Amino acid sequence: MTNETVEPDITAAGNEVSASFLAAKKRSDETLAALEANPGKFTMLTGDRPTGRLHLGHYFGTILERVRMQDKGVHTNIIIADYQVITDRDTTEHIEDNVLNLVIEYLAAGIDPNKTMIFTHSAVPAENQLMLPFLSLVTESELHRNPTVKAEMEASGHALTGLLLTYPIHQACDILFCKGNVVPVGKDQLPHIEITRTIARRFNERYAKKHPVFPEPAAILSEAPEIPGLDGRKMSKSYGNAISLGATAEETAKLIKKSPTDSERMITFDPVNRPQVSALLTTAGLATGRDPKEIAEEIGNAGAGALKQYVTESVNAFLAPHRERRAELAKDMDTIRDILHEGNKRANAIAEETLDEVRAAMGMKY
Repeated sequence: MTNETVEPDITAAGNEVSASFLAAKKRSDETLAALEANPGKFTMLTGDRPTGRLHLGHYFGTILERVRMQDKGVHTNIIIADYQVITDRDTTEHIEDNVLNLVIEYLAAGIDPNKTMIFTHSAVPAENQLMLPFLSLVTESELHRNPTVKAEMEASGHALTGLLLTYPIHQACDILFCKGNVVPVGKDQLPHIEITRTIARRFNERYAKKHPVFPEPAAILSEAPEIPGLDGRKMSKSYGNAISLGATAEETAKLIKKSPTDSERMITFDPVNRPQVSALLTTAGLATGRDPKEIAEEIGNAGAGALKQYVTESVNAFLAPHRERRAELAKDMDTIRDILHEGNKRANAIAEETLDEVRAAMGMKY
């Protein structure tokens, strides 16, 4: 998840967006303060689509925060959103391998399955059944207005499918089935949380005024830095500019070596005018905990070759413990499957209980 820079906008629509963001930011700050004081009162839901391997962007952008929340005592849940793969893809090829590799990466990074529930969409039918009542609580125009749906539709090149259109509602099911009340997101995903809050509020108002079923979850706005790919663009598997957590040291070195820079020998940190060089410096900074400007000054006139060597050594040193844990975990795939099956079992029990509450509130328990 990435943070986006919100430019000032003097239009009425812009003022509305700004007001909405400011309200979300205030709620995020208040929620974080309450969470720090009493983490056990909070349930967090987050997750990933199993479309490929996790990379450094995922690690610094979301996984570290999940581990921090888990270790703090928040009730942490991670969904592997396998059904959402087909919102913009025509195949589920390699999906089993991708799902199991996500579990391995989570465990290698410090996720504890005894503290965090890891589960998949497709294994929890009661959660998906919440889609039916939830869809009745939103209008077609509200679905079309969601900016993430618009962006993903344009990026995919597909006609608008029903699943893509209702993608935010499916996310609301993910969050609300376990009574999630905090969701860590970047600014770009705030509209998803807002529609989830709307669904929770409308359900309670329509069917459960005296005994509300769902909390209205708060977005916790991520403080993680925006992590560029090695070429200065957004880090993405499809761009070939991302360092996978599971890549070997040799593969990492090869990828960094072929990453583009520019013709200027002196190394400086200037994200606007020198995005490619600055992306390499940012990567090195994250891996070492150092200021990218300090690294640039240290390399100075030694040029791009010295920079790439420093980045390679830094990233490989940083990832070495993760890779070692990952390799050890991959030796016992039966245990990996058992962890996922146990998470699915726990998620099913929670989902069935929530669905029973929903049916009872709607007068549909016969």
